[in-house]
Amino acid sequence: MPGLRHHRSTVALATVAVGLAVATASTASAAPRDLSSHRKNRVAIQLLAFNDFHGHLEPDTGRGRLVAADNRRVETNGVAYLARHLKNLRRGQKHSLTVAAGDLIGKSTFTSGLFHDEPAVETLDEIGLDVSSVGNHEFDEGVTELLRIQNGGCHPVDGCFQQDAAGNDIGYPGADFRYLAANVVHRRTGKTVLPATWVKKVGGVKLGFIGMTFEDSGRLIAPGAIVGYDFLDAVRAGNRAAKMLQKKNGVKAIVVLLHEGGLQSGSYNGCAGIAGPIVDIAQRLAPKIDAVISGHTHAAYACKIRDPKGNFRSVTSADSFGRTVTEINLKIDTHTGDVVRKSVKAVNQLVTRDVRQDRATRAIVRKWVAKAAGPGNRVVGTISEDIRRSPDHGVESSLANLIADAQRASTGAQVAFMNPEAIEASLLVDRSLAGEQPGQITYREAYNVQPYGNFLQTFDMTGAQIEMLLEQQWIRRGGDVLRLGISDGLTYSWSPSAPVGSKIDPASITLNGVAIEPAATYRVAANNYIATGGNGFTAFANGAPRTGGKVDLVALTDYFTANPNVGAPPAARSTSTA
Repeated sequence: MPGLRHHRSTVALATVAVGLAVATASTASAAPRDLSSHRKNRVAIQLLAFNDFHGHLEPDTGRGRLVAADNRRVETNGVAYLARHLKNLRRGQKHSLTVAAGDLIGKSTFTSGLFHDEPAVETLDEIGLDVSSVGNHEFDEGVTELLRIQNGGCHPVDGCFQQDAAGNDIGYPGADFRYLAANVVHRRTGKTVLPATWVKKVGGVKLGFIGMTFEDSGRLIAPGAIVGYDFLDAVRAGNRAAKMLQKKNGVKAIVVLLHEGGLQSGSYNGCAGIAGPIVDIAQRLAPKIDAVISGHTHAAYACKIRDPKGNFRSVTSADSFGRTVTEINLKIDTHTGDVVRKSVKAVNQLVTRDVRQDRATRAIVRKWVAKAAGPGNRVVGTISEDIRRSPDHGVESSLANLIADAQRASTGAQVAFMNPEAIEASLLVDRSLAGEQPGQITYREAYNVQPYGNFLQTFDMTGAQIEMLLEQQWIRRGGDVLRLGISDGLTYSWSPSAPVGSKIDPASITLNGVAIEPAATYRVAANNYIATGGNGFTAFANGAPRTGGKVDLVALTDYFTANPNVGAPPAARSTSTA
């Protein structure tokens, strides 16, 4: 793996061992021990943590609004405001580190996603991020692309996104901060895809970080993007990494950065009824781990959860999109090298917009916003009425069916399918992001609908395999029923009361009014995520031979261009027998 670029005073060593990798950093701020008092033999450290940034560079409209402690609704987020709040929080702190719990990139806003999240990384470097775990969305474009984001180099397809005054390409330098992935390993070698741990020497003591994502991350990633890699149990991987930190690196103070979380019913600084995977994980992680900084659920909480020895341990999360920052203050005993548990205090701070934006960070955002304006404001088509997605993935939607129509048209397939989880916004006649006329759809609006950049695949499936696929809509994945968008011409009926696996009446499945024959072959199209078994649609894996196609977003914009004043397809092309 190419070496990392480091503009701040970090690093030193990055090694990869079997099943584990370690990155180490040091500073020159070590101070001589003061043995005159037990309390003086402690180093105070501030951790500033956030998660699920998803490339939210610009202040969000509406989604940035949170309820403050005094019950006021306040506007939050915007990375230049985040930068200012971080600087304010660091003021007066001798030792401060900024850390994150994954999903910093992927599923990103248009300005960042258009440039494969290089804008997000540039702003995160500017605000002083030191280390982050990976999340599931770090793998949206595959392992190779994640390594490029970490190590640098221009995009292999779209090339370099910045030029100097002479018009020469300026290569992407990679991230200054270190990504960690203790539980993502190569199936054959057992080596982690990125280092498992990172150690920082602060004030003469060592503080170690372990970074992980949740074990089921692979379920939310296109299988083709992570070929050859396994996502291991976070507790086992975390405990193993903690043991190695202590044994091989002499680190007693350990913090886990984990892209997995929970939900609670209290305020953003509460822990009322905390539930979800994070509770079980926190209760089972080794007692030698002193704090857990979590994410993934886009929730905010500041909890104390007992470790296996019954001692309370800080477990936190900072909402999402840069709306909140967790300030954690702790002390490390210079004699033992361990965190004094009772010293750990965690508070979530709102990233409000009542402060001055950080000038340098704002300049970076403006640069990328200007660069995105040209392609983003281009009108790609028109609609005659609102075409909406369904917030309930168990219900068909007009927009999912429209996307399936576009994919069928792009590939020449007989039928196309669209997964609802990959649709992020509706298309509205009166929405105007760039001053366009009512009904006009810009490239940015289309991107907001389909931001993942999946490629289309076309393949043959038998009628029996299509029936199997339709039945898989009711196989629950984390409690969800996932109703596929289907292209015009395919119809079927289903029974709400029938058992899972027998909901479809095989005789009701027709294509252009003709019953589908179980043994006959049909040409099918879908995006590469579900086409390779994503979302549990394993029936697609039977399809062959495979032909590649356009990016799904391009297929959608092509459809708009070819079909002016597109109307909303029926929200349901299947029929319930209830």
